[in-house]
Amino acid sequence: MADLMHVARKEFRGFFASPAAYLFMALFVAACLFVFFWGEAFFARNVADLQPLFSWLPLLLIFLIAALTMRSWSEERRSGTLESLLTSPVSLWQLVLGKFVAALGLLCIALILTLPLPITVSLLGPMDPGPVIGGYVATLFLGAAYIAIGLFTSSRTDNPIVALMVTVLICGLFYLIGSTFITNLTGYQTGQFLQLLGTGSRFKSITRGVLDLRDIYYYVSLTGLFLVLNVYTLEKLRWAGNPPSVSHRRWKTVAVLAAVNLIAGNLWLQPLHSVRADLTENHLYTLSDATTQQLANLQEPLQIRAYFSEKTHPLLAPLVPRLKSLLEEYGVRGGRNVEVKFIDPTRNKEAEEQAARRYGIKPVPFKTASRYESSIVDSYFDVVISYGDDYQKLGFRDLIEVKARGEGKLNVALKNPEYELTRAMNRLVRGYRSGGDTFAAIKKPVVLDAWVSPKDRLPPDLQSFRDDLQAVIDKLQKRSDGQLTVNVQDPDAGNGELAKKLNDEYGFSPLLASLVNPQPFWFHLMLQSGDNQVQVPLPATLDQDSLQKAFDDALKRLVPGALKTIALVAPQGNRYRGSDYSQLVKSLEANARVEHTDLSDGHTPAGTDLLLVMNPRKLSDKALFAIDQFLMRGGRVIMAASPFDINLAQNLTASKKATGLKDWLAHNGIHLKPSLVLDPMSAELPVPRTRNVGGMTFRDVQMMPYPFFADLRNGELNGNHPVTANLQQMIVSWPSPMTVDKDKTGKLKVTRLMTTSNRSWTSDKPTVLPDFQAYPSLGFDDSAKRHSQLVGVALTGEFTSWFADRKSPLLAQADKKGDNKPDKSAKAMPVKADTKKDGKPDAPAASSVIRKSPESARLVVVSSGSFASDTMLNLISRSLGTVYDEPVTFIQNAVDWSLEDPSLLALRGQSRYARTLAPLTRQERIGWEYTNYGLALLGLILIWLWRRQVRASDQRRYRKILAEVA
Repeated sequence: MADLMHVARKEFRGFFASPAAYLFMALFVAACLFVFFWGEAFFARNVADLQPLFSWLPLLLIFLIAALTMRSWSEERRSGTLESLLTSPVSLWQLVLGKFVAALGLLCIALILTLPLPITVSLLGPMDPGPVIGGYVATLFLGAAYIAIGLFTSSRTDNPIVALMVTVLICGLFYLIGSTFITNLTGYQTGQFLQLLGTGSRFKSITRGVLDLRDIYYYVSLTGLFLVLNVYTLEKLRWAGNPPSVSHRRWKTVAVLAAVNLIAGNLWLQPLHSVRADLTENHLYTLSDATTQQLANLQEPLQIRAYFSEKTHPLLAPLVPRLKSLLEEYGVRGGRNVEVKFIDPTRNKEAEEQAARRYGIKPVPFKTASRYESSIVDSYFDVVISYGDDYQKLGFRDLIEVKARGEGKLNVALKNPEYELTRAMNRLVRGYRSGGDTFAAIKKPVVLDAWVSPKDRLPPDLQSFRDDLQAVIDKLQKRSDGQLTVNVQDPDAGNGELAKKLNDEYGFSPLLASLVNPQPFWFHLMLQSGDNQVQVPLPATLDQDSLQKAFDDALKRLVPGALKTIALVAPQGNRYRGSDYSQLVKSLEANARVEHTDLSDGHTPAGTDLLLVMNPRKLSDKALFAIDQFLMRGGRVIMAASPFDINLAQNLTASKKATGLKDWLAHNGIHLKPSLVLDPMSAELPVPRTRNVGGMTFRDVQMMPYPFFADLRNGELNGNHPVTANLQQMIVSWPSPMTVDKDKTGKLKVTRLMTTSNRSWTSDKPTVLPDFQAYPSLGFDDSAKRHSQLVGVALTGEFTSWFADRKSPLLAQADKKGDNKPDKSAKAMPVKADTKKDGKPDAPAASSVIRKSPESARLVVVSSGSFASDTMLNLISRSLGTVYDEPVTFIQNAVDWSLEDPSLLALRGQSRYARTLAPLTRQERIGWEYTNYGLALLGLILIWLWRRQVRASDQRRYRKILAEVA
């Protein structure tokens, strides 16, 4: 080892004895910086990663390392010093490894000079360190393989130029073997085999952030193979011209066996899929605990069928092996309960017909172009997950994400396949549980508490309904097989202690049948299983079938993991299902049922688990009453509301609007101020700008920061709350400032979810179009005081009803139709059914006011009505050049958190292209770019000073030795 290090030290110093080392490092750093900032346009790409650098490094290293190693042995042969080395007491292995270690050390120093790049990216955006670490590790191993190849070719000739050309040729062939340029000319199976041989394809696999033992060993075997060939070549030169001997045959045998074993190791390791380290921040390429838990709890066999065609689009082809590896891991983790099949419909007509007939899977025509022709390729890229009699289909649009790089240039990557696969599986399992035996799915005993007045004290319309209740209870007890316990009690019995307890614990109060008959009565139903409590609301039409459905819906809410129902309140329009929230609805429907409603009848739809109110306008008192009482029953409510209405039809304008929620939110301690928040840390949008050139006025559209689109990230998103913990950023459009009244929130737990930066300010002017003539910097007046603003909040705990001491809007409606005045002593405020135009009365109805909620009630409020609308998502997606869906992820996380279903929370928000850079001005971008240039130059100067100091130290040591000898 000492001799090896002496050789390495001598070779390393030899690099710096001439300008070769400095030239190598300067060219390496200059090429990296040029590719990063110019070739791949880092700032225009707007993604916080180092993919532009690592995508070019395999090619750059070919030429740079070939130039570095071309003189290693060829110069020794040309100058005649090789004979002295071959006859020295140092072994050939020590000589070869010494030169190898010296060249690898120089490569390490060159890589150190590029470290300002990842530091810059981490300061400008939420960079995932895993792919960066993987990229540098891959560069070291790839560089080691190239160095070994360069040393071998240099030992075969005494001409450095020939060594350079042969090295470039061999390294280039290894790179091209697995590149898409070659694999696209072959079928899928052949292409996958070629990718295992290519240095570039292995490099991409590691730069994902996954250190796979098979990829690492591939580079080790390649390095070892050419080092063995290098030693064997030198040994042949040592005994060249001598007659063959046993020693020569032994050398040849050992070299062949070493080469064969190094190559065979790749074949032995290939079946090992789990020997790897996932370095990504959220372990993107490793099945999460949530997925593993769901696979372990499967009650029926789960089938996964992956339809991949042999020929596909060149951008999709590299993604197939990664997706297949993930699906295979599903099969391994699921054991006998999961069956994974890979099918190529283009080779199996029966499978193609079955895929089209049963699952509606058809080939997608992709246009491809080569050097000589363009063609259309019908390809498959679909995954079908089957569970029971139901299935979910995922196409390429569900599994990939695209990032535009310029005119006609695209980057394609897997979006978040584990989330999509697990989400589909989750929906199938929930749908299966919801449709099966409900009592069998509920693990703990169920108790029904029916607080109902005696039949003689009920109104005539409810006396027959009381018989229907008993009939439904009898059916449920028969279905439950002893799992259901029924307690029917009269709260007014005795001294009324039970009535007082119900009022204190649940806020329940007596009902009134009508204003004509003010006799109060009780009719409240509650199901309980373990710690879960669900109130059974009285149906709008008091009949047995409606009551049975109300009980079935309530029981399903007690089933762990049952499919939930979300009631969506959104403004009507001409978009999908009458609203501007098609993307949000589509995402929610993947995990739950979504039912649209306007709450105009004062009730939430039966079976509602969560109420989602998006951008409300002039909510009626009945609608407000429905929201309030749903929350009082322990419901979960998510609201996105703003006191401003933004019009994008012709010209960008803002106008104040009434949401109908102002007083209700204020009652719960939330105040939405009638102003808008502006933040210089904002997203860039195409903004019209007027320029004066030579006395002529020009109006054009430029990408400029738009302060009304606050870009929240880092500490502005609560990293300790499940809703925002995994979000990389959030763009909130036209938010209003929000304040929390601590006196009114009382014992409620208040959590701040989203706040703007401390450089933001507010404006009560409805001017949302920038004026760069009056305000050149941002286009808006920024003279107001600046501080952070709250734009998202979550409240949990025991709420009090806004209608506790007020007239019910249902009772007020009845008051308009009749002359009788209500009994002021009555605390409950139901209403009798209205009368139709034909004179026939509607079905009887009953209603009551619940004064306070249980501890399980939850309320989430965002002070922007448009941040999750299709219009905003499409607008921001066009400006970013990729699909932007962080607001949809926020809503999905809020839904899962509200419903206490964390199974998919950890998997969302992991999109690769969602890690965008912080908003920067042009001057700031130029400053960061030139800072990296300056740091690279400074690094080269420090290395020069270091080597000068080493050289001076050596000279002093030599002078001392000469003085001692003299």
